[in-house]
Amino acid sequence: MGGGENKEEIRRHIEELREKIRYHNYRYYVLNEPEISDAEYDRLFKELEELEAKYPEFITPDSPTQRVGAKPLEEFRTYRHSIPMLSLNSVMEASEVREFDERVRRMLGGEGKNIEVEYVVEPKIDGLAMELVYKDGVLVVGSTRGDGWTGEDVTQNLRTIKTIPLRTLSEALPLLEVRGEVYMPVRKFRELNEELGRRGERMFANPRNAAAGSVRQLDPRVTASRPLDFFAYGIGRVEGKEFTTQWEILNYLKSIGFRVSDLVRRFREIEEVIRYHDEVEKRRDELDYEIDGIVVKVNSVEQQNRLGTISRSPRWAIAYKFQPREEFTKVKDIVVQVGRTGAL
Repeated sequence: MGGGENKEEIRRHIEELREKIRYHNYRYYVLNEPEISDAEYDRLFKELEELEAKYPEFITPDSPTQRVGAKPLEEFRTYRHSIPMLSLNSVMEASEVREFDERVRRMLGGEGKNIEVEYVVEPKIDGLAMELVYKDGVLVVGSTRGDGWTGEDVTQNLRTIKTIPLRTLSEALPLLEVRGEVYMPVRKFRELNEELGRRGERMFANPRNAAAGSVRQLDPRVTASRPLDFFAYGIGRVEGKEFTTQWEILNYLKSIGFRVSDLVRRFREIEEVIRYHDEVEKRRDELDYEIDGIVVKVNSVEQQNRLGTISRSPRWAIAYKFQPREEFTKVKDIVVQVGRTGAL
């Protein structure tokens, strides 16, 4: 920018740079269809950093440059969810899924299969459930699920995850609560453990533990150094927009900047759901994120509301788990010792 340009022109240019960077983040992280090279992206980002350094009065909390930088916390504050983040009843057998379908149809007033029900099927990602609160399109709170009613405010740490938008694209609702899963990709988890091992530090048992340990760091710089990712799968409270189906919710979330799994499907028959479960189970080792089943949800929001919840779980959704992986341990040697009492 030339020295003769006024502050308003500079402010507008800074905001244009932010919009470009948000757009290219969306193309890269959500659509996996980048339009520019890494070098061009880096040039845009560097220009924004330099302008914000020169004109700090124009820095905003939702700027792409502001993901990392908060001071370490002494402890996490608690955060009360406006709508509880319920757990799901789990099943492992196809017969139990058929019983779920029959129960849903019966409760909706239909005998047998006389009532129309559509299901949305999503991968059950083995990560850490989170809620992101956006006000006027800007991320203001990010919290863990906790016990379903109260979680921990980990906003500073979630801001460091590049697939979590600091500002939503295209539309800024007065209030939007986004639910999803923070996880660590399998390949990145292995690389992290190798690095921790080289440094003589304690390694993580699995990607889920790595994600949980990384999110619950009091210093956001540690979280920023960890390869975390995020998939959105639902909403809590929302103001300024109404949704009629879960499918519509997922497509909306994707359109405003959130990653949604490409394994999501819609089915009208429960037998299709069962077949898809078996198909995904066979493919699970090909994925770069760990899943331990699929989540089956009634698609219609109106039907969800009619079905309601029981105790801590919705009646309109279940987790259809995979069979446990078989693990084999090779015994190399057995050492027999005599104890103090003389027993072997």
